[in-house]
Amino acid sequence: MLTILPFSDEQLEPAAQLLAERHRRHRSSEPLLPARYEDPASARVELEALWHADDTPGAVALHDGRVVGYVIGVRKSDDLWGPNVWVDPAGHAVEHAEDARDLYAAAAARWVDAGRKAHYVVVPAADADLVDAWFGVGFGQQHAFAIRELSHEAWPAGVREAEPRDVGELVRLAPLLAEHQMRSPVFSQRAPDEDEDELRREIEADLASPTAGSLVAEREGRVVGNFVVLPLEESSMHSGLVRPEGVSYLAWAARFPRCAETVRGWP
Repeated sequence: MLTILPFSDEQLEPAAQLLAERHRRHRSSEPLLPARYEDPASARVELEALWHADDTPGAVALHDGRVVGYVIGVRKSDDLWGPNVWVDPAGHAVEHAEDARDLYAAAAARWVDAGRKAHYVVVPAADADLVDAWFGVGFGQQHAFAIRELSHEAWPAGVREAEPRDVGELVRLAPLLAEHQMRSPVFSQRAPDEDEDELRREIEADLASPTAGSLVAEREGRVVGNFVVLPLEESSMHSGLVRPEGVSYLAWAARFPRCAETVRGWP
């Protein structure tokens, strides 16, 4: 019989062993992920950091006194996510996927009682049973994290590095992603930054940065899109188990709404 209890410090060691085993399975399909978290000692470091990040309650599942699963949540920016709880990559692991449903039900009751009604969880996409278990308690897909090794490719026609002369168009592009994400189905709480002077300073800083890569797409002599590549260490979404070393990530991308028709050759 499964017993669900509040998570506590005494469960950190067995929970870290579950997390290390889950990460080992994850790396069998995504070997570019960091290998060190297959070691329970390293997994515990990530787990303990989450557990002690704030006072968000967690839950642990025991079978015959043995830890077989846990869920730990943390709070992130209310300005961006509303009253929220996130279950990060290190924030859950179970021996049997369906136990995640019972663990979430127990933890979520306390989260909602505290007024935090927006819940998010990051789940290894390769673990179909675990994905199904979380979908079974009402979660849908918002993000997809992907990783790959890159080969050398020719630059597409019309794509080049951004230059200081592009700053005006990049300022016009800057609010578009936030405006899009405020609409269905994301319903982001974060409104676009309307301070053009601040946007201009941020864009100029990216162009001057030795570690940022800002590319633009041109059509008929005008900038129609932009994307920015940064070191993964600068990402607030990728840490611990999902932060390989020496990796860059696509940090931001947008294009003017009608430009998709031009780029794709639609009428």
